[in-house]
Amino acid sequence: MNVDDLEELADKHREEYAAVKTEIRVCTAASCQSSGALPVLEALTTGCDASDHAGCCVKQVGCMGLCSAGPLVAIAAKDAPLDQAQIYRDVAATDAPEILTSAKTGTPMERLHCPTEMPFFARQQRIVLENSGIVDPNSFKGYVALGGYHAMVHALTEMTPAEVIAEVTTSGLRGRGGGGYPTGLKWSTVAKMPATQKYVICNADEGDPGAFMDRAILESDPHRVLEGMAMAAYAIGANKGFVYIRAEYPLAVERLKTAIRKAKRAGFIGHHICETEFNFDIEIRLGAGAFVCGEETALMASIEGGRGQPRPRPPYPAESGLWGHPTLINNVETYANIAPIVREGGDWFAGIGTERSKGTKVFALAGAICNTGLIEVPMGTPLRDIIEAIGGGIPGGKAFKAVQTGGPSGGCIPEAHLDIPVDYDSLKTLGTIMGSGGMIVMDETSSMVEVARFFMEFCMSESCGKCIPCRAGTAQMHGLLDRIVKGEAGRQDLALLEELCEVVQATSLCGLGQTAPNPVLSTLRYFRAEYEQRLLEQAA
Repeated sequence: MNVDDLEELADKHREEYAAVKTEIRVCTAASCQSSGALPVLEALTTGCDASDHAGCCVKQVGCMGLCSAGPLVAIAAKDAPLDQAQIYRDVAATDAPEILTSAKTGTPMERLHCPTEMPFFARQQRIVLENSGIVDPNSFKGYVALGGYHAMVHALTEMTPAEVIAEVTTSGLRGRGGGGYPTGLKWSTVAKMPATQKYVICNADEGDPGAFMDRAILESDPHRVLEGMAMAAYAIGANKGFVYIRAEYPLAVERLKTAIRKAKRAGFIGHHICETEFNFDIEIRLGAGAFVCGEETALMASIEGGRGQPRPRPPYPAESGLWGHPTLINNVETYANIAPIVREGGDWFAGIGTERSKGTKVFALAGAICNTGLIEVPMGTPLRDIIEAIGGGIPGGKAFKAVQTGGPSGGCIPEAHLDIPVDYDSLKTLGTIMGSGGMIVMDETSSMVEVARFFMEFCMSESCGKCIPCRAGTAQMHGLLDRIVKGEAGRQDLALLEELCEVVQATSLCGLGQTAPNPVLSTLRYFRAEYEQRLLEQAA
């Protein structure tokens, strides 16, 4: 199959649905399902009678972003982008007749109207999420009709593996899993390995509290991730891939399985893909929910059937990874960026963002913020824009206090630094990290000492126990934080806590332990007075 064949396939799908002029899209991602999206879908599907609603069709789609307003329904021209849709919020099954009338007459339904002109939608730049809320995640042909798999077919039939890597390198894409390692450099390192057996892994073991970017991408546009993995495999010379995903994401797993099955049936996964010599198969491996399995060596141990524990590096996975073979590991969002990079060119992608942080980033907004949900913005967007404009600010008239980025491995940013551009390097100067994209917003009622204790408890519970600094250190730090919160600690305890932070950070085996002190250090850096106050209470 070449690009012309693929376009012919897309045309057939368009002809099949040529009578459809208006789509009534129902978000059926997990967030909206939890708010009652499935009864809404059923009511709309039942009520959309062909004779009364000619030219209309009801279809399920993935995440539209504004999860706090779910269930969301959008009425739009066929395959039109989300910003051209009429979006309705907080929809109930009983609203179906009015929505169907709105779709039929074109008259907006003001009662449930969710304006797409609001900053939440207008300030975003959707690259990874460009199909989310538009494509049916279970429809292979629907994905192809939106341009899906065109980049892969182009890469396999018209580009050499080196040219694919060069395009990714030019784009400046950095791994979206947290470390920010240059993707092109990682790919070229694995490609240079002389081994005949290599692997590609998609890390979908999203474990940060408040983070749901990867889940939403897989629930909304699974073929995009498979397409990125296939191009990565072609570029480095791998013939086998694994998606490592936690079993707590049943909807994402189900849609991923469907996507793999349909891609195999279409010949886009398997042997002699696009009538070339390229063979590539993908399997799903379910994780049991251990946070440490997000660390790449622990993840590989779990795939191999062993206990999910990290191992010392070097050797790095690029040299000796899965079963001792060179292995490329990227996360969901990184692979979801590959198709547009190959399609539009590395220079196009590099033109978005900042000098050292290219492209866009998907964030999950959670906590004390009006617009909870999924957003995608260019790298370098000021944090204040994300919190106050896109996020809608703090509910209930309360004041902003801090935002936690990077999950348990990150840190808290106070109001004084809200104007900082969000990119890898700027966040690092504040003592935090980008992480995979979770943002937990806290208002003035939050106790930062208790926040530090919460994250330390998480790290203590999730420690695999292999190395002593992490196993014993996180438990000791949690005990000290607990005493400080209860007003039972003295100054010597605070000094010991700071000393332990340094030791655990410097001597732990893997990233979990090395970064576990970060929330403590950042809250001490910006909110030390709250710690001091707790000590003063003890003295009084």
